Amino acid sequence: MIHSNKPELSFEVGGNHLHGVLRADVIRNDTLVQLVQHWGNPDDRDKVIDALDALAAVVTGVAREGELDAAVEEVEDVASMDSAHTEVGSHDMRRLLAEATEVERVTSRFLTRGASLIKHPTHKATREHLAANPLPEQQDRRRSA
Repeated sequence: MIHSNKPELSFEVGGNHLHGVLRADVIRNDTLVQLVQHWGNPDDRDKVIDALDALAAVVTGVAREGELDAAVEEVEDVASMDSAHTEVGSHDMRRLLAEATEVERVTSRFLTRGASLIKHPTHKATREHLAANPLPEQQDRRRSA
């Protein structure tokens, strides 16, 4: 597990060690603040509530293609929300790069070594099979076969 000195903006290894997790609390905070920024005006509040009700209906029902995106955009429009982004300073960029590099090291450890990881004696048959039948190398997928 990676222990960040700034967990509210950090990368960590996922629970199964096969994926990374980006935590960016400031985006969630900004989203909630933007959602209720016009809450004092009853007309604006009613429009936001109506848009949230429409979004809830899409989320809890069977959504048609594009319906979820349209409902989210409607909430963003009536609440006058900005895009979900945050500025990251140079010190945090360097820290995040180090954290992301460590997450990548942990999550990709099985991807690069292949059969060389199979060391236990009970895996002898697997090692022999892979030696006789090596896995194909990465190919340029844009080329036709």
